[in-house]
Amino acid sequence: QVHLVESGGGSVQPGGSLKLSCAVSGDINDNYALGWFRQAPGKEREFVATISWSGRSTHYAASVKGRFTISRDNAKNTGYLEINSLRPEDTATYYCAVRLHYSGSDDANLFDYWGQGTQVTVSS
Repeated sequence: QVHLVESGGGSVQPGGSLKLSCAVSGDINDNYALGWFRQAPGKEREFVATISWSGRSTHYAASVKGRFTISRDNAKNTGYLEINSLRPEDTATYYCAVRLHYSGSDDANLFDYWGQGTQVTVSS
């Protein structure tokens, strides 16, 4: 079994920043990609960012490109999502996910394990 725990969410003003973390633990011995997704109230879950096992390949949703940065520390089995220049429309529950594959993806259906989510609220 694989467990993911997100942390780092909170309430910030527009223009603020947060750094989300995703701690991966359990029986995971293969290389895996990470992804971040988010879901706002009344909306469908949407892709945010993904990173390959090596960290050399990243991909972002157009709405966050240039403001969000995905990274990982394989020695710590932890992924990160640094989010800057936050906007009210970034308000959502943010989920990290593991894909048991070297490469990341923007397709949530290709991910095998999910965390419980961390809330990000952006308001003045």
